[in-house]
Amino acid sequence: MLINCVVYENGAKHADIPVARIGEHLALPGRFVWVALADAAPDELAELQRAFGLHPLAVEDAQNGHQRPKIEEYGDSLFVVLHLLEADTGGAQTTVQVGELDVFVGRNYLVSVRSRSTHGFVEVRERCEREPALLRNGPGFVLYALMDAVVDRYFPVIDAFEAELDEIEERIFTTGQGRSRARDSIRQLYDLKQRVTVLKHAVAPLLEAANKLLGVRVPPVCTGSQDYFRDVVDHLTRINGSVEAIRDTIGTAIHVNLSLVTIEDGEVTKRLAAWAAIFAVCTALAGIWGMNFEVMPELKWRYGYVAALGLIAGLSGLLYWR
Repeated sequence: MLINCVVYENGAKHADIPVARIGEHLALPGRFVWVALADAAPDELAELQRAFGLHPLAVEDAQNGHQRPKIEEYGDSLFVVLHLLEADTGGAQTTVQVGELDVFVGRNYLVSVRSRSTHGFVEVRERCEREPALLRNGPGFVLYALMDAVVDRYFPVIDAFEAELDEIEERIFTTGQGRSRARDSIRQLYDLKQRVTVLKHAVAPLLEAANKLLGVRVPPVCTGSQDYFRDVVDHLTRINGSVEAIRDTIGTAIHVNLSLVTIEDGEVTKRLAAWAAIFAVCTALAGIWGMNFEVMPELKWRYGYVAALGLIAGLSGLLYWR
């Protein structure tokens, strides 16, 4: 579905145009076209491919979707894949909706194709139009603005994961956790680790790819905007570090949880062993006096019965208090 198709000239909005008139403006100096689509149909992508000369492999990736985050060069154009993440904290645990943004960038055009996401980029277009001096850099600056917006949406996801991890850790260290609660905590930690991995798969490949935009050899379409991509790389580095910290903390929490369960099991085993020792003494003494020997002087003693019970009780008490 086409959202908008806008021509910009010297950093300012020139006009909204139909896709059929794109070719009229591409040949004019100082102008570029920004097209935005959501859940694009194959015929829409085919029409834009003809209008801008998009590389067929990039178009195929956009049609198929579910691509790994990446930045690929096709001649003097770029094809960028970003994962769109939206955190839903309304339930018992944070769920993450994963969408995709495919961006085609050329010398005088930018095409953004959003898939499986309801959160658009109206604020990005408004931001760019408020800064005509920066928008004069052309599609390269628009690419930066889109990447910056996508990466900034990762921070609430990180915050939600950290809050959920704090709650699980607090439950782990609650006294009297018990086996069933310990099992639930481990299950929750593994589930959280899987959801954090979704964020890891969105950030790590993009961090590696984004470094291409500020190296010694910068793609031509990003010339003049490479300093801004350094900010994106900085944010990605911070997020990647936070993801690694969360994953390490989850691993530590699982280990601590298992250790606490082992300690509780050890305490139970010690108590059972102590009671077994007490009953062993009682059984041994009772067994001695249960033997059928004829010569057992204490059996003829008036206080033998009381003395035997007293000896059993005394030794049992000594073992118990030790």
